[in-house]
Amino acid sequence: MDKVINIEEALKRIEELEKENAKLREELEYYRNRKLSGRQKHNAKWMAIYNDFVVGYESGMTMVEIAKRNNVSE
Repeated sequence: MDKVINIEEALKRIEELEKENAKLREELEYYRNRKLSGRQKHNAKWMAIYNDFVVGYESGMTMVEIAKRNNVSE
């Protein structure tokens, strides 16, 4: 796989790779900054609400009672 590459070809290839890198960095920035949709990682607030629900449900409350207690739509 020995290739004879002159300086002009090497510089041209470097330029192509730099352009490709810039394009990929833009794409990466897009994915870093986009708002995630769908199911999110559970944070502390969500876990507190869920645990409160579990306590109510396991103590015999109905879903409607829990929703009313937590001011959530039925």
